[in-house]
This record gives sequence, C-alpha cells and structure tokens, in this order.
Amino acid sequence: MLEILYRDEHLIAINKPSGLLVHKSFYSGEADTYAIQELRNQIGQKVYPVHRLDRKTSGVLLFTLDKDTLRIMSTQFEEKIVEKKYIAILRGWAKEEETIDYDLINENEVKQNAITYYHRLQTSEIELPFLKHQTSRYCLVEAIPETGRFHQLRKHFKHILHPILGCRKHGCNKQNKLWLQTFGINKMTLHAHQLAFNHPVSNERITVNATIDDEFKRVGDILNFDLALYS
Repeated sequence: MLEILYRDEHLIAINKPSGLLVHKSFYSGEADTYAIQELRNQIGQKVYPVHRLDRKTSGVLLFTLDKDTLRIMSTQFEEKIVEKKYIAILRGWAKEEETIDYDLINENEVKQNAITYYHRLQTSEIELPFLKHQTSRYCLVEAIPETGRFHQLRKHFKHILHPILGCRKHGCNKQNKLWLQTFGINKMTLHAHQLAFNHPVSNERITVNATIDDEFKRVGDILNFDLALYS
C-alpha cells in the first residue's frame, strides 16, 4: 500500500518509494508496477501525475483526480508557484550554500537552463579509507530546484564535484562500490521531503511533507546525521 500524505476531492499526494517508476517512460525502461497504476488500484479511481520523480528518488509525488485540476496544477509548476525541497547526502563537504546555474542537455539533445539552490545542513567524517585518504567526508544538504530538468539535482551535484551518494549514472561509482562492500548499502540518498503549492480551488497554501525510508535512515546513522526532522 502506498502511503497517502494528502487527499481531498481534487488532489492526492503519496510518499513514493525509491525504486518505483511514476509511469511508463522510454527513458526509464520497463517495470512490473508503476506509481500511477498502484495508486489507481488502491483508491479505485483514475489519477493524473502533475510532475515526476526519478525511479530511485523517494518522496512527495502529487496527482490530481481530474483533468481540469491537472491543467491548473501544471500551470503552477510552469509558473514556479510550486516549491520543491529535497534532502541529499553528498560526497565531500559542499559549500555552506550555493546557487548552481548550469545548463543541462535534455534527452532530445536540447540545451536547457537549469538552476538549483542548496544549503548545507550537516557534515560528517568517518573512518572509511578511500583512495589516498584514510577517512571519507560527506554532507547533508537541502536542495531547492528552481527549474525541473531531467535528473537536474543529480547532474548539478556532479557538476560541482559533490555527487549524490548512491547515484550510479551521475555519481561516483567507486564510492558507491565502497558503500556496498562495507555496509551492504546501494541506496541513492535523494528524497523529496516537501512540496508546497496553492490549492487549485481555495488558493490556500498547502505544504506536504514526506518522511525518509529506513535505508536512508541507516545511511544517516552511519554518518551520525540527525535526521529527526525528516523521519
């Protein structure tokens, strides 16, 4: 059963598990189940995804229950009325805060402007030898993407040389292998913890929060991060 975070006669939001595709996609490959299908079966009615999360990204995922509401909410995303907040664990110690303004090439080979703001929340250094270093450093950040490009956060953090821990395509596979061999963990530590938007009917500001899963907590425990705000 999917965890339902918010529901009324127009909208429904879930805490998407890591590993679950939102819907069928040429770029994401095939799967046995999809979030849109699972949620439809669970509540017994059609749902329409307003946005998407990567397969391995967990967190708040918003659907509408009718097409008129879908048009309203899609406009909010386009006009940047919706605010998305993510937490991520990065390799190394990133700056205390930074705005990454770095164009990305989409799946159709078109260059698109992409902007991400992040601020560092916590740092960690553990006795985990890596290459020439006797210890390994990591940081927990909150990231707010101002644009919604494909794999934006994963690509942007790779660009500043602080890739997301557990990310394969845009991460450090030597670090990922180290974590798998040492701790048995291959979790991508990226979670959409909050989504804020205006209600399509009342215009009331709605904020939806999603807690992290046990595997993210386990990574946090190893790094001695305080994740109480997200648990």
